[in-house]
Amino acid sequence: MRYSKSREEAEDLLQEGFIKVFRNIQHYTATGSFEGWIRKIMVNTALEAIRKKKIDYHAFDVSDAEEPQELFPDVFDKIAVKDLLRIIQDLPIGFKTVFNLYAIEGYQHKEISDMLGISESTSRSQLTRARQILQQKIKNQSGAIESLKRKTVESGK
Repeated sequence: MRYSKSREEAEDLLQEGFIKVFRNIQHYTATGSFEGWIRKIMVNTALEAIRKKKIDYHAFDVSDAEEPQELFPDVFDKIAVKDLLRIIQDLPIGFKTVFNLYAIEGYQHKEISDMLGISESTSRSQLTRARQILQQKIKNQSGAIESLKRKTVESGK
């Protein structure tokens, strides 16, 4: 669901991706891992769907953007993985796509710009903005968890 808004859309993309895998299995050359070959097909299938939606990637000058603050390591101890994935899933599609390609899939900005048909600076600005939003939401989420813990402790006295 990293590249879709709903479970149904993700299932459609998965099915479409597997159809492409089976149609092109004869082109697999065994020079790399089979898993990597399938992952590339799946990611490209999702990106094709995103390109068809004609997402408007809003670029802004990265030099004007505030550098995201470093998160304290214990923030991740206070937030469940499912909550973190939900926060990523809730990002606007352009931010989410670039964030997933860069931070999770490991692509570089040049590769992302080629895949999405955007400039490298737009890719960078989308990533910067995604990180800012994620950090703010994680900070809010961890603050709510701490508040709930304090209220629980106080009510138990």
